[in-house]
Amino acid sequence: MANKFKIFAGSATQDLANKVAEKMGTTTGKVTIFRFSDGEFQPSFEESVRGQDVFIVQSTVPPTENLFEVLQMVDAAKRASAANIIAVLPYYGYARQDRKDRPRVSIGAKLVANLLSAAGVTRVITMDLHADQIQGFFEVPVDHLYASSIFLPYIKSLKEQESLDIVMAAPDTGGTKRANAYAKYLDVDLAICYKQRERANEVSAMTVIGNVKGKDVVIIDDMIDTAGTLTKAAAMMMEHGAKSVRACCTHPVLSGPAHERIENSVLTELVVTDTIPLAKENKKIKVLTVSDLFGTVIENLLSQQSISKHFIA
Repeated sequence: MANKFKIFAGSATQDLANKVAEKMGTTTGKVTIFRFSDGEFQPSFEESVRGQDVFIVQSTVPPTENLFEVLQMVDAAKRASAANIIAVLPYYGYARQDRKDRPRVSIGAKLVANLLSAAGVTRVITMDLHADQIQGFFEVPVDHLYASSIFLPYIKSLKEQESLDIVMAAPDTGGTKRANAYAKYLDVDLAICYKQRERANEVSAMTVIGNVKGKDVVIIDDMIDTAGTLTKAAAMMMEHGAKSVRACCTHPVLSGPAHERIENSVLTELVVTDTIPLAKENKKIKVLTVSDLFGTVIENLLSQQSISKHFIA
């Protein structure tokens, strides 16, 4: 490749960064993090990045320390005279805060975009944002990848190898566009769960729109947090006569009682990606890696080639 580049891993997603680097035939650069006794920390690149394209791979999962680590690494690369600084954020934290949904709240997704720009990023690569319009929060190019290029071949293989009569489903009305794109690509029907919330992470009522009787339902979503919505949706699908229920969720946040809910649910399988490392193993969870996709996209960017072929749905 004509461009000189280096890939550095943040603390939260080192395994994924190593896989991306391996896909590109290289290794991740050396970073040390000096920690003060009071909890402060300072990342340091232990090799020159002058005049190079620097890729910093880190999902900004909680705690907020992971986000601040990215910001400090970007700042360090800028002060070390890197030619370009690309933040590779497989999971973009705070994406659910994309608007003022009630008075006197912040728009966290926009604030994070401002922080990254102020730190010195020249490009952002991310996957399955909670809201597509977050791309517009940036004044630098954003490559928004979709896990559909990973999930669709897997779902298609299930359909063909196990002769499943698949129906795609959205866990809420907000996910209808995503589920409909999958349904069109696979040429199958669509079902929607309509839910009402009393407060965040708590569903008060839910119903199913569409026919799922005798069908193998695949619920598609961008993330799974406490798993309350997903497990309730799966149970409701079974109550409406579904033969089986699977789910494909890009970002396995899996906080609070999520693992217990999944283990005790009617779900046959939960398929996720490795944008966020699993805190613990779960026999119902299957992990598909996004490393090949990110590696290929980075290669195309470095060689000035189009990445549009990686957008399936």
